[in-house]
Amino acid sequence: MYKVFFKDRAIFFGDKAESMNFPCMVYLWTEGDNLEAIVSDFDHDDNKEALFFAAEDVEALFSEFKKQFKYIEAAGGLVFNTKNEILAIYRLGKWDLPKGKVESGETSDEAALREVEEECGISNLNLKEELESTYHTYWMNNKWMLKRSYWFKMNYSGNEKLIPQTEEDIEKVSWIPCNQLDEFRTDTYASILEVIKEIDRFI
Repeated sequence: MYKVFFKDRAIFFGDKAESMNFPCMVYLWTEGDNLEAIVSDFDHDDNKEALFFAAEDVEALFSEFKKQFKYIEAAGGLVFNTKNEILAIYRLGKWDLPKGKVESGETSDEAALREVEEECGISNLNLKEELESTYHTYWMNNKWMLKRSYWFKMNYSGNEKLIPQTEEDIEKVSWIPCNQLDEFRTDTYASILEVIKEIDRFI
């Protein structure tokens, strides 16, 4: 099943059995059906909290959905230090996790390590495992963008000074105790909350 965020709301894509568990409006999709009008209506109607597209071929369904967007990929890290704190950045008025675009010729794990190092000023990260990807949409340069973000759990045991990458609009970088994330959760993105849910598995 796929989950795509439109700011704080989401569209789900799955099979008919999965759709039975969702209280939101469900559309049954067959190959050839156009999704554009329904997706556009959802985007403009803030009263609709969620939407579910169901199909026998979920991959074909999601492929059709992606055609409406410019698709890009990013990668980042859920980074823990030895004090059971996570690495967080503050950018454009929101708490976030370090991540950035996957460059040509780069694997997602290579991009994730590079982006954490560049955005936070640390090195010698230990990549442990891949987490669930997140998807979100946004409007940029008169185009709808669909971003897939690959996420990786990382460990860090150094003591380097954190240095925010100010040219990427990062105002500060902080280690936040895992049991003191209320402010972070209140002032972050819905897609990032999906990643933060993974913390309970590791502490």
